[in-house]
Amino acid sequence: MSELPAAPVADSKPKPPALVWLHRFENGLLVLSLALMVLLGVSDLEIWDKLKIPIRIADADSLIRHLTLIVGMLGGLVAAREGRLLAISSLTQFLPTKVTRWTRLFTGIVATVVTFYLAVAAFQFVGFEKEGGNRMALGIPIWWVESFLPICFGAIAIRLLWRAGDNWVRRLIALVAVVLIVWGIDRPVEALQFGTHGADGGQSVSFFADLLAHPDWLMLALLLAATILGAPIYVTLGGAALILFWGQGDVIASVPVDHYDQVTNPLLATLPLFTMAGYFLAESKASARLVRFFTAWTGFIRGGPAIVTVLACAFFTTFTGGSGVTILALGGLLMPVLISARYDEKTALGLMTGAGSLGILFPPCLPLIIYSIVAKVEMNQMFLGGLLPGVLMIVLAGGWGVWKGPKLATEERRFRASEAWQATWEAKWELFLPVIPLVLIFGGYALPVPAAAATAFYAFITQTMVHRELKFTSSLPRTMTECGLLIGGVLLILGTAMGLTNYLITEHIPDRAAEWISHSIHSKVLFLLALNCFLLVVGCLMDIFSAIIVIAPLIITVAIEPQYGFNINPIHLGIIFLANLELGYLTPPVGMNLFLSSYRFDKPVMQVTRASLPMLFVLLIGVLLITYVPVITMWLPGLFQH
Repeated sequence: MSELPAAPVADSKPKPPALVWLHRFENGLLVLSLALMVLLGVSDLEIWDKLKIPIRIADADSLIRHLTLIVGMLGGLVAAREGRLLAISSLTQFLPTKVTRWTRLFTGIVATVVTFYLAVAAFQFVGFEKEGGNRMALGIPIWWVESFLPICFGAIAIRLLWRAGDNWVRRLIALVAVVLIVWGIDRPVEALQFGTHGADGGQSVSFFADLLAHPDWLMLALLLAATILGAPIYVTLGGAALILFWGQGDVIASVPVDHYDQVTNPLLATLPLFTMAGYFLAESKASARLVRFFTAWTGFIRGGPAIVTVLACAFFTTFTGGSGVTILALGGLLMPVLISARYDEKTALGLMTGAGSLGILFPPCLPLIIYSIVAKVEMNQMFLGGLLPGVLMIVLAGGWGVWKGPKLATEERRFRASEAWQATWEAKWELFLPVIPLVLIFGGYALPVPAAAATAFYAFITQTMVHRELKFTSSLPRTMTECGLLIGGVLLILGTAMGLTNYLITEHIPDRAAEWISHSIHSKVLFLLALNCFLLVVGCLMDIFSAIIVIAPLIITVAIEPQYGFNINPIHLGIIFLANLELGYLTPPVGMNLFLSSYRFDKPVMQVTRASLPMLFVLLIGVLLITYVPVITMWLPGLFQH
């Protein structure tokens, strides 16, 4: 998942020195928080006890969990500053500039109002926690860390208000609109019901008056409109949760409570840590070394460049979580490789776009981690379950690339052992990277969070001290800030989505959906087919992280409970879920990889879409095999369970 390039703001004047220092302070605090997470995680490795080195810190897990909250909020603040908060809709790209200015004003107003109330709710939550007097490791009051919620939400609201307009007139309009909306929302509901006859039970005299009599529905309609026009995803999810709880008269402070509980989940710290390892690779010359390695070992066969593309993309996506970094980072390297191997431009473009999401099923990819948390499935079992399906998708994509590959002359496809050895030796540090978390976790040497920290630390050491390609004073802080920005956008989504999810659970929506599905669909085969179709639509309309948080609980209830008759293993269900969402990146008309590829290679979206259709159908075969042949997913988890 990735945000599309942000629309430029017209105000391009040099920033005031105070603003520059504020931005540096935010970046520095974000980098420091990420660095502390790595150091605390490495210090928590069990190997230090065996070596009798006393560096482990008591209750380091609690510190890491709360640092995750800080990283999430600071990263979201930086993302708002840069105009790169993740959004579902890309409709504004097709609208004229004059129209876009007004849609941005509207979405900015809605986003500011929602974020303001998230700040208010978080302030209430922190007030409750302060009275409780709870403390974490080192005697630090928990409310100190929780204060990042209202402070950052408040600052994000200010930045959203600023970006709502490209000049002072529109910003003033936005400010007045926000003040009036907040004033109207805080008025008693009776004051809004001026279109009714009163307390005698009379009917509304108009549809408009009826809407005002039920302002929660009006606000949901406005929120939906803002979402379609490009409002950030967290605004949609958090706004829906706030409106629904408010409409029932419940305390809105429950939304930040859910946000806090989700973001401080013991396993969620693996997200920023594994992602940081991927960013260290992406910002160094590791991509060139890996491309050279895969080329040396596979480039001599027919279709070798396609295999290089598929393997390199899968390797990078495994650590960047399908965030779009793969296409942006490797596109400039791999497209020339394919073109020089005499692949036609259409085939090369389709292969690169389709391969950009490969790797989502391999550990330690972010979606696997999030699904294991949401579905309450052991993370190591999800890691094992994704290995063979991930290999299947790579084989299918690579096989199509080989089939489409031009025939090479005999002298052009000789294997050169010396080049293969040199390429392997040059890329040895990167090739060991995925081995570290697998050995630590499956060997029983470390829990997932310390293993993730060790992986990030290893990537840091190899790229800064061994290769010396990331500089401590320039590229390293920039890379960590970029990583924190992405993680901030994702954690804002995860936290606010949990508030909406808990509302749905409270209202028994998953149970009702399960009852309806069980009465409508009686065949397991038909259920799986309907699930595939539904998830493909979800995959191209929603980002993968919010889809897991919001949609997965609705599916899990009906799919795995024996009383509904489908009885699907939760590991198999998770891989089906993620494989479909992986394919959703390619699904027209709004699959994310289509837009990222269009941006990276400067091609029209429709041209990219047509070029990607063959890969879409090839990978669809893989999704169907994963769905209807469960042994592909379940063989390794079953093997290691006994």
